[in-house]
Order: sequence, then C-alpha cells, then structure tokens
Amino acid sequence: MQTRTPPHRAALLREVDQTPLFDVVVIGGGASGLGTAVDAASRGYRTLLLEARDFAKGTSSKATKLVHGGVRYLAQGNIPLVREALRERGLLARNASHLVRALGFIVPAYKLGDKLMYGAGLKLYDWLAGSLNLSASRSLGLAETRARSPMLAESLHGHALRGGTLYFDGQFDDARLAIALMRTLFDLGGVALNNAAVRGVELDRTTGHHRLAVEDAETGDRFTVSARCVVNATGVWVDSIRAMAEPGARPIVAPSQGVHLTLPGRFLRSESAILVPKTTDGRVLFVVPWHGHTIVGTTDTPRDDLPLDPRASDEDIDFILATAADYLSVKPTRDDVLSVWAGLRPLVKSDGSASTASLSREHTIEINATGMITVTGGKWTTYRLMAQQVIDLAVTKRLLPAAPCRTASLPLHGSTAEQHGHYGSDAPFIERLPGAENMLVRASGLTEAQTRFAVRAELARCVEDVLARRNRALFLDAAAARRAAPEVARIIAEELGKSAQWQSDEAARFDAFAQTWMLR
Repeated sequence: MQTRTPPHRAALLREVDQTPLFDVVVIGGGASGLGTAVDAASRGYRTLLLEARDFAKGTSSKATKLVHGGVRYLAQGNIPLVREALRERGLLARNASHLVRALGFIVPAYKLGDKLMYGAGLKLYDWLAGSLNLSASRSLGLAETRARSPMLAESLHGHALRGGTLYFDGQFDDARLAIALMRTLFDLGGVALNNAAVRGVELDRTTGHHRLAVEDAETGDRFTVSARCVVNATGVWVDSIRAMAEPGARPIVAPSQGVHLTLPGRFLRSESAILVPKTTDGRVLFVVPWHGHTIVGTTDTPRDDLPLDPRASDEDIDFILATAADYLSVKPTRDDVLSVWAGLRPLVKSDGSASTASLSREHTIEINATGMITVTGGKWTTYRLMAQQVIDLAVTKRLLPAAPCRTASLPLHGSTAEQHGHYGSDAPFIERLPGAENMLVRASGLTEAQTRFAVRAELARCVEDVLARRNRALFLDAAAARRAAPEVARIIAEELGKSAQWQSDEAARFDAFAQTWMLR
C-alpha cells in the first residue's frame, strides 16, 4: 500500500466531479463511516466518503479513549458481545500499533468479596480474549494497590481499602485514529471530503444507481455524485439521511449524552487507570491517564434533541466530580476542571424504554427499499467489524461484485515497527517542516510544524480542526487552546492563502467555541 497525500481541496473537488460513478459512497466521517470506506477501498471498489463538517467532529472524537471489550457487558452476561469486542481490540492493537497501547486498570476492593468477584470475572475476560489478550489480569495486595494507584481513596463509605484487581484494556486517541483511517483511505486510492454536506439522496430507477446532492460548505456550491452503493453512517443523525432516501421512515436512534472532564495529572499520578465498577446511574466510571492529564467519565443521559456540539449539564458535571471524589484521596472540584466535553451516542431503539441503559450498544445494519444501507450504534472498538458487515451485505444484495475483506490484517496509515508517537511513520517528515521547534500548546505538544502538516496532509480547514482533532489541545486544556488560537489561525491562513480578515474571524470563532468547554 503506497502512501498518498490528499490533494488540495480544489483538486479533490475536480476528482470527484470527473468521476461519473463511484462504486461506494459513504455518508459520515466518524468511526463507522471511515471504517466502511477503508473496507470498501481495500476490496478494490472506487470509494468516496462525504463528511458534512470534519472527520470525527461528532461522537467519534468524544469517547473515553479506550479500546475495550466492555466489562459492563461481561457483568450483564453478554458473552458474545464481549468476545467479539475483545477480538477487535486485539486486531486494532496489531494494525495500529502507533495509536493503541495496553493500559492497566485497577478495580479497587473495599469489601471482603470484591477481589474474589472481580478477579473471577476478569479472568473470564482474559480467557475470552484468547491469543489476542493484551496482558493477564491478577489480584493485588494492599501495598501493591497503593503503589500502583497512590491517589486511590483509603476508604469508601466506611469500608477500608483491601487491595484490588489489575486487568488490561487498550487505550487510544480517537480523533487521531479517525485521521489515520482517512489517510488509509487515500493510500488505498479512495477519496474523502470534509465540509461536504449531503442535501439529498434519490434512486435513479432507470440505472439502479443513487444520486446524491452535495453542498460544499465552504463555498455554498452544489454538485451531484452517483454511486452503485450508498452507506449512511452518520451516527446519531442517520434518521435525517434515511428520511431523504425514504420519506416517512421510522426513526431508529435514541441519543444518549456522555460527559467527560479533564483534570490535571496530579489527581491520578499513575500509569494505571481506575475503574469504578458501578455508579448510581448503573454505569462504570473511568479515571484514566491520557496525554499527561486525567480524564474522568462518563455519564449516560437520554436526550430528545441532536445538537452538533452538545453541552454538559451541571447535573452531569456534579455527578462525575462527586463520584470521582469518593474514589480519590484528593477531591476534584469545578476549579480543577481544565476541559469538559459532551458527546451523543447513537443507541438503537429496541423496546420503547425511556432508559438509555436498556437500549442496544450493539450496532444495527439495515437496507431500505431503495437499496441504501444504514449502519448505526456500536463503538470504536468494533468499527472494523461493523464496516466488514456493511460491505458484506452490499455484496450479498448484489450492489457490489464479490471481493474478500482485507481489513483484519491491514496496517493503518502510519503503522510502523518503529514507534514515533501517534504520527507513526509520518513523524520524521513533520520534523523537517518549518516550526518543528516552535511549541504552540505545551499541554498537548502542538508545534507549528504539526499545524502545517495538519493542513497539508490531514485536510484540516480551520482552527477547530487543528486544536480539537488533529491535535487534542481543546480536550486537554481549553484555556491553553484559546491562547494558541490566533497563532494557529495565522499559520492556517498562510498555508491556505486566506485573508487577514479570515484569520481574525476564525480565531474569534474558535475562542467563543472553546469558552463553552470551560467551567472557569
């Protein structure tokens, strides 16, 4: 697989315009959409991905940063789902070694039976992972638990800490994995366009192909693309695309909001995470080290609307802080929060219940009367399997000629035996760009060279694209991201040939947006 740097946007638009028929057009640039496009392109199909805003702009950049089998589902007895996810965890760790690493989790024991119960369950977790297991779980005594997790509370509701259980899952950078998938799509000969919103989908009954009306969000220009197979992979927004292709289609998604907080690294002081096995809302809660900081989350709150940039409620923030305070020796407060973000999960409606905890976290794939395929639900860990099943369905329905899936053993862009951080094999090239030593955001390690690379090779189009997703500054420290925005805007303007007015407006727009990620 040869590395292909994405062309400039004008060249990309010309390439799309000059292609009379794509084999596959994927709508949506999140985990499932990018995965599906990579699967299709790897089988040799002419593939186009259209994203209305930016890759992983929605749910797919707002995960807990874990590649996991789901210990919660193990407790529920959903063994097939856990086994499936653990296999995919192992494949992803192998195919994207520059982005996925093993992370130890400590489940603290405050009652006599805790170590026995959690230890037995996590040995089953190991066994289900089989040869792809990351590392074996084991019981920890009190001294080792304290050594591995020095900020763990010594008592919980009057019960003294007795030790814990150590197990391993994967950790990754979700938005960086999305960019790696986008680059992999180009390497395979496919095309991806961000800021390209689908405004209509219709079936040409004469040819049997779909026509999509697409708007360039940057210019307002409209164009049409045709495809043998269309995949709707727009996450919580799949129902709006389904309604375009089939007016009156019954909604299938019930959104749930998850919230995370970023705290300074001093609240954990460990390379191991903490798993709170059961919160008052029935979820697990994670306290996770990430890029030198501490992430705490997540909540599970039903929503009946679909905002592009949802905001955390005071109730969710207070819930996370209060739960974390129970398990940490130093109690975090609102003044300690460096960033707060909320994401919407596309939970699949199953039984009409209002409780999102009862809705399916597993994915759903459907094909409508016009032949458009919709995929929604699931999680980052199983994105590859979801994609394989989508394209397999298209083959079964004879929308595409038969071709075998290749992604189980397909290294993603940047994957290399030599570790260079999350840029992988691109790192040496970035180090030769102007500004490699000019640090813009120390909290996230963003340099001027990385900003230039984001524009030249990763399709970044604005300050938010760089500070939220090509780099994770906004997620780690919103105030630091705000301070860097004017300089990032200047560099992007220089790379794209934008005016001084664009530069000023863009910095101001990001500043207003970033303020919504702050509590102080």
